[in-house]
Amino acid sequence: MPSKAKSTKKTSPAKKVPAKKAAPKKTPAKAPAKKAAPKKTPTKAPAKKAAPKRSLAKSAKQTAAEKAKQVAAAKLQRERDAKAKEAAHRAAEKAKQVAAAKLQRERDAKAKVAAREKAALERARAAAAAKAKKERDAKARVAAKEREAQRKAREKAATEAKKQREIDAKRKAIEAEKQRKLREIERRDAEERKRQERREAEERKRLEALERKMHSKPYEHETAFLEELRGLLLETRAATQAQIAISESEANEMLVDRERLEYDDEDGSSVASDIQRDQLKEFASALRLKVDEIDVALSRVDDGSYGRCDECFEPISKARLQAQVPVFTCVSCRASV
Repeated sequence: MPSKAKSTKKTSPAKKVPAKKAAPKKTPAKAPAKKAAPKKTPTKAPAKKAAPKRSLAKSAKQTAAEKAKQVAAAKLQRERDAKAKEAAHRAAEKAKQVAAAKLQRERDAKAKVAAREKAALERARAAAAAKAKKERDAKARVAAKEREAQRKAREKAATEAKKQREIDAKRKAIEAEKQRKLREIERRDAEERKRQERREAEERKRLEALERKMHSKPYEHETAFLEELRGLLLETRAATQAQIAISESEANEMLVDRERLEYDDEDGSSVASDIQRDQLKEFASALRLKVDEIDVALSRVDDGSYGRCDECFEPISKARLQAQVPVFTCVSCRASV
């Protein structure tokens, strides 16, 4: 603390007296030079004599300024040296204090380490004693647990043996019941297989009979009757083709007449003509279908299968075959359609 006070007393004068500010106080020397200037105007000779005075004044001012600068520099250097000495003194004091503090810290650290080691040793001894006690207690608990576990194991083994006997008895009863049910199921399966075999045999017989009916030729050996049916079919076919030709010619004539004549739409004659022509065309189409059916019937007459019903495969009666040309179903099947 005293060193700081000394430094403040020495540094304060340096701030009050700067070298540059002291120079302007000597400027009054210039005033006579400015006042002497008017005296030079009358003649040239006095002007030559006044020049040395101005140079002397200037040199005096320069020397004074230089002296002031030197004084200020010397003073500043002294202040700097004083500050450097003070800083060195403070650094030495601080280094001593740091060394003392470091030595004290080292002593404290050693004391703490010794205390910690002592405390650690005491804790280790206490922990070893507690550990030994825990181990003894643990061994005692383990022995007690083992004795209890052995007792429970014996009781559990006895209980499990009893349960196992009960389970074995139940399993034997279940197996016996299962075998009985299996024998019953096998008996029922055998009966069902026999019934299924009978059904399959009956179905095969029915299918065989149906197959025979499907390929039957009821009037194959009655060639005279088949020839009679052929003649009826050919006559019907010729008559049907003639009707087709007549219907188409009438429809064509009506179309030509409609294009040639002008009808009055108010009486609806053109619409009626179109409807009639469409009816003739539909009638001709139906007759063509009948011709196709007659051709099928003729092919069946050729292979002898004509006269068999397409639904039940039974023979169609002769009266029906002679009355309706062509016909492919019997009366009962036709009625059910």
